[in-house]
Amino acid sequence: MSLMSVLTRDEAHARARLLDVHRYEIALDLTRGDETFDSRTVIRFTVRGKKKAADTFVELKPAELRSVTLDGEPLDPETLDGNRLPLKGLTAGAHELRVDAAMRYSRTGEGMHRFTDPTDGETYVYTQLFMDDVQRVFAAFDQPDLKAVFDLTVTAPEGWTVLANGVTAPQDDGTWRAATTPLISTYLVAVAAGPWHSVRTEHRGLPFGIHCRRSLAPHLDTDADEILTITRALYDRYHEKFEEPYPFDSYDQAFVPEFNAGAMENPGLVTFRDEFVYRSAVTDTERQTRAMVIAHEMAHMWFGDLVTLKWWDDIWLNESFAEYMGYQTLTEASRFTDTWVDFGIARKAWGYDADQRPSTHPVAPENVDDTAAALLNFDGISYAKGASALRQLVAWLGEKDFLAGINAHFTRHRFGNATLADFIDNLAGATERDVHAWADAWLRSTGVDTLTPKVARAADGTHTLTVDRTGSRPHHIAVGVYDRDPGDDQGHLTLRDRVELDIPQTTDQPIGKRPALLLLNDGDLTYAKVRFDPDSFAAVTAHLSGLPDPLTRAVVWNALRDAVRDAELPPTAYLEAARTHLPRETDLAVVQGVLAFATTQVADRFLAPEQRAAGLATLGSLCRDLIRRTEDGDNPGLRLTAVRHFIDVAAHPETIAAWLADGTVPGGPELDPELRWRVLGRLAVLGAVDAAEIAAELERDPSASGQEGAARCRAALPEAEAKRAAWEAMFTGDDLSNYLFTATAQGFWQPEQAELLGEYVERYWADASSLAARRGPAIAEAAGRWAFPAYAVDPETLGLGERCLRDGELIPALRRKLVDQLDDLARALRVREG
Repeated sequence: MSLMSVLTRDEAHARARLLDVHRYEIALDLTRGDETFDSRTVIRFTVRGKKKAADTFVELKPAELRSVTLDGEPLDPETLDGNRLPLKGLTAGAHELRVDAAMRYSRTGEGMHRFTDPTDGETYVYTQLFMDDVQRVFAAFDQPDLKAVFDLTVTAPEGWTVLANGVTAPQDDGTWRAATTPLISTYLVAVAAGPWHSVRTEHRGLPFGIHCRRSLAPHLDTDADEILTITRALYDRYHEKFEEPYPFDSYDQAFVPEFNAGAMENPGLVTFRDEFVYRSAVTDTERQTRAMVIAHEMAHMWFGDLVTLKWWDDIWLNESFAEYMGYQTLTEASRFTDTWVDFGIARKAWGYDADQRPSTHPVAPENVDDTAAALLNFDGISYAKGASALRQLVAWLGEKDFLAGINAHFTRHRFGNATLADFIDNLAGATERDVHAWADAWLRSTGVDTLTPKVARAADGTHTLTVDRTGSRPHHIAVGVYDRDPGDDQGHLTLRDRVELDIPQTTDQPIGKRPALLLLNDGDLTYAKVRFDPDSFAAVTAHLSGLPDPLTRAVVWNALRDAVRDAELPPTAYLEAARTHLPRETDLAVVQGVLAFATTQVADRFLAPEQRAAGLATLGSLCRDLIRRTEDGDNPGLRLTAVRHFIDVAAHPETIAAWLADGTVPGGPELDPELRWRVLGRLAVLGAVDAAEIAAELERDPSASGQEGAARCRAALPEAEAKRAAWEAMFTGDDLSNYLFTATAQGFWQPEQAELLGEYVERYWADASSLAARRGPAIAEAAGRWAFPAYAVDPETLGLGERCLRDGELIPALRRKLVDQLDDLARALRVREG
């Protein structure tokens, strides 16, 4: 039997011309044991035309293919070639295909994932069928433009509840039956089964439900009102924006274990990673993130589910639209009115970074030849850059015309498929502006433009502004003109004017007297790196925390971040800016974003080894200041953020060990499970705990999160035997689930343990390649992201990686991740060299 084949665009187009697929009848039996489940599928389809008999294929990846019949005639199961079952000699007209197979449960979050909760022994299964994982669950013509209706029945163990795309009900024969779906794509079919804890309600006559594992029930109940209030408000707001009503019969949100993504937009049954059911204290910004993900996935009900891409080159249309609409609609419909600050400081950086690597691609790529290539495009460009482009489009086009074009798109393509050309045509029909030219400039190009202000003094003493642009895109931006009040000793800057500007400019822009600060892209409406003129940089250095608006401060922090990454600003200068200005920062998203970059990038990678101790000391001192500032208890989120980062940068164990022993930080917070594992993890890195103490903590918290915490801590121990055991668990055995693999990898590499880890830097390349080939894309992505030796910033590591790319046999998911990681490593070397 040959290797699994990926579907090419040409094959998909040929099959779409040949077939109309009408209906799937799927019967799943989840009572067949721990390893496999039974899958019986009936597909009714029509072959078009009156030409001679045609050949095609159906996809499936079975553990055992028991029988296949086509129009009542048996086919030989041995003809299955990899994941393709040939269907030969098809004549024009109606056909019926029946497939009976046993399918394997997944432990990697692909296909039908199976999870047993270590807290109570209860088992849960759920599907993640994105891209080409439908074939792991049932036989299908697996491409997005062959939509069909689906009838689903599921046999489940007693005491389980079965959730699906439509309303489900138990039957007299012990099965569960889901309501017939409207026309949807194969990758959007969803099942989640187990002894769920459920909270159900109705809104506007539609059944709403939220679901989680039983062991998380108290935590879901605590947040149920918040989650459902957000869900109802977003539902109502989308109905104000969209003329097309919600297109499905129910809205369930299931928080499922060991989920690879943030969430998945299955029609009527959105699945979320169950870390969003918070069992420990979280900040309000983290609650906002959960709300934004709810908003993002609900937007997909229209853009992605009702109207679906024809081929995976247009995946950005799904993700960019949902990303933009999620942030914008949450801002309009909820108490989270500053969502664009978090987007600017955290999410947008993901796009900027991805767009400056060799693996960059246009927002709307034209060369997505197969599903393996398409999978690589789920990145910061399809999400963050695409959403930024749409935000810029709305700023340029106006929201009224934008929504008119969107609604025309929904009307014309409801329950069908559409392309980028369709989308742009529908937008163009709603405006007199040249949307096609805009799309070519923004969606078909790569890279990040850089905008730099130039200030000139006129003869009358006034000043004018011109903007130099490196790049080719048009930008509609606001320029913030800020003055320093000489009588203000608090360092505040006041906004004199915010000037709207289209770049490239046709004339110099008058700005009056010389301001203290000129800030390009104030309000963060475009996607570009911005620089400062010398006077403005001096003002930023002295008065950043005195800027009045958090989104303005986010734009400035991003500019400083970009300057560090481009080796134009020393990383120590960034740390000094953080040390100076974060103690006075009031926006939690800004604090979290700056501390995250300062810790994981500046301290861990950009500082030379001999600078690291001083860098950690600076960050520790900064966090102490934030902890002192929040002693009155009026900003628990800021205090929690400061405590977390103080733990992460602790260079000596005494203080955090005392916190662990006492079970609390003096003045709060008490150490909940997340903080206890965080402290234990840092103590493990520093060699201040042993395996027995880790085992004792696991006994105290035997949950799934506790299992991950223990794996992370054991891998972090600075002992040869601990490193050997962790390495073998990751790369030799195949027993680790996707989450336990990630946790082990997160603990393994530590900058403090360079001498102990040297041999594994050399071993990584061959072992990761072999692992990826065995276990597939999800584990390959985790191996490239988390198990990569990111701390080893030296030319030797770069050379080993480049040789692996040149000579190794790498599956696409791992190759893409290594390309990105090695480019980041080379960038870190340039930053260190100054």
